[in-house]
Amino acid sequence: MRSRALALVLVASVAAGCENKTLFLSALPAPANLAYQLEPSGDPNQPAGILLVWDDETDPSLASYRIYSRGLEQRRLGATRLRLPPTTFHDNGVPHLQYYVTAVDVDGNESDPSAAVTVDERLQLDRPASLTSISLNGAIDLLWADNAYTSDPGRFKWYRIYSTGYNLDTGLCGASWFLEGTTVAPEFLSGALVDGVPRCFGVSAVSSEGYESLWSPLRQDTPRPDARNVLVWAYQAQPAASRAFRFWNDGNHDGHGAAPPSWAWWPTATAPTSTSGFYRDPDRLVRLWIVPEFTGTSVRTYAATPLADLTSIDFAPDSGYTRNMIEAVPGYGYVFQIIEGQTVRYGALRVTHVGRDYLIFDWSFQTDPGNPELQLRGKLPVAHATGGTVAGAM
Repeated sequence: MRSRALALVLVASVAAGCENKTLFLSALPAPANLAYQLEPSGDPNQPAGILLVWDDETDPSLASYRIYSRGLEQRRLGATRLRLPPTTFHDNGVPHLQYYVTAVDVDGNESDPSAAVTVDERLQLDRPASLTSISLNGAIDLLWADNAYTSDPGRFKWYRIYSTGYNLDTGLCGASWFLEGTTVAPEFLSGALVDGVPRCFGVSAVSSEGYESLWSPLRQDTPRPDARNVLVWAYQAQPAASRAFRFWNDGNHDGHGAAPPSWAWWPTATAPTSTSGFYRDPDRLVRLWIVPEFTGTSVRTYAATPLADLTSIDFAPDSGYTRNMIEAVPGYGYVFQIIEGQTVRYGALRVTHVGRDYLIFDWSFQTDPGNPELQLRGKLPVAHATGGTVAGAM
């Protein structure tokens, strides 16, 4: 039999208006409507594979199909028989440039080839133009530009989100990336993360044919614990009860919060071991004071005016902290700097209510040493981006 490469050339010649001369003897028609779907791998230049699909032929003399591809040289991939999925074929690994299919009858004669499909990386969608993030308790909320969809909505399929570790000291993302998930929306919540452990993220766009775009700019961020509506008593009101508050207690000395009791906030009955105590004004007016108790702990007011929400405290200031007590005022935010040896950590607190004997507040804490990100978002209406863009994005 003549070369299959010659058969593919004849198909192109017919399309150009040349005389149709088939090399095959079977009376079966050429398989129709050959299409393909690429399998993204994370590398836009190296898909994980290709899935070919075509219309079924109902002629009873059909025995099997043969699939051919052409890269630098012609090759025949294999044959699918009717007892197998009859009109699909998967080619694992980086796809070849072109594919076509023939039908084979019971006598072994082969039909004319189908129209060839061409794998063309120029069909990739635009990369997401930007990527931002918001640190949460055990999670990172990711948001990115939706330009891949808006530029070609008819061919857009979904986004793929990847993550790896991040080294704050070197400013570099890790080398082993993992698929976090896929979504059609320009946002994604990456959950089940360990508080205080930095992560690096990237997003790609996938077309309806499976072409994966270049990645968005890379983004690093760090989850941290938080809580709402914590009630703590003043020291004079409940000396042996919940009248102090501690952001951080690294019970297993691993340097980050894996699970309670590795990290936790809790009221404590021993004032010298607490991060902060709350003391009632001696004149018994409705005034309570925040008093840094633990060695190395200092506090400052975040702003000169009340805050709309704890979300208004995004990054801890560099300076302005004091060991002196500060009055707890409803609506105001406070930032704590906690120094333990050579380690610095930050916590935030916003007072929501001050009573005669207790106060209620919201808080967030960054367990990652030296990391000033304190943003809480959840389902709240106000939020600001945290984290940062990483140099060397794909």
